[in-house]
Amino acid sequence: MDRRRGAKDHGTARRRRVDRVRLRHAWHRVAVLSAAGRRLICPDLRGLGWSEQTRRGYDIDGLSEDMLALLDALGLDRVGLVGHDWRAHVGFRLCLRVPERFSGFLALNMAHPWARQRAILPNLWRQWYTAFVEYPVIGRAVLRHWPAFSRFLLRHQVSDPSVWQAGELAEFSAAAQAGAHAGQAMFWQYVVREIPALLRGTSRGQRLTVPTLLLGGERDNVIPPSMLAGGESHAADLTVRIVPGVGHFLPQEGPLVVTEAMNELFPTSS
Repeated sequence: MDRRRGAKDHGTARRRRVDRVRLRHAWHRVAVLSAAGRRLICPDLRGLGWSEQTRRGYDIDGLSEDMLALLDALGLDRVGLVGHDWRAHVGFRLCLRVPERFSGFLALNMAHPWARQRAILPNLWRQWYTAFVEYPVIGRAVLRHWPAFSRFLLRHQVSDPSVWQAGELAEFSAAAQAGAHAGQAMFWQYVVREIPALLRGTSRGQRLTVPTLLLGGERDNVIPPSMLAGGESHAADLTVRIVPGVGHFLPQEGPLVVTEAMNELFPTSS
């Protein structure tokens, strides 16, 4: 956040629930620790939470446009940005496209756009679960009618499943059901556009100028530490840190680490 201004993307939240309940079951641990002296803005991605599910617009460029439109509507010219998982992928796209809009970027559990092929290829199997949700009709059916699958992923993508409370698992699985169309469409667009782009190295000629801190989990079984190396030569100020003992959900597993990183990137005025 740039002084008292900031924009932070949070994880999936269930439709038809008041905002404070959604935040409690997503980024609440980080928000409680970091809110003092800051303005925190926690938008839903298109089709998730309270946002409308549209027919199209779920590719990374479309989601980036949504975030820029939100900042414009709020009159925020320059903010600090935080994103987790593929929301962090949206963050990288934004920082490369309009770096003047961001004072810093905290990326969590996501490979940067310059991940090396020798790191990507051996780890593609880790995306096995996308085969159940990415395809039209089938993916929507799985997300809408098989909430146990969402709960399974949440439990198995953290280092210690007990980090999730029963209510949190219920909220996230209900979110997947309510946003089934959006979830399937986002996965499909990521698979057909972003993974091939990573393999082709289409971002090789781009340079990241926004000060960026990339945090990964030592035990992340989706985006392992090996996929986070090699981006420094493409950036003016990119720092990569591996957090010991945590998995793929840093906001949930290491809220204090995330908060300390926010304090480092976005110091509040005294």
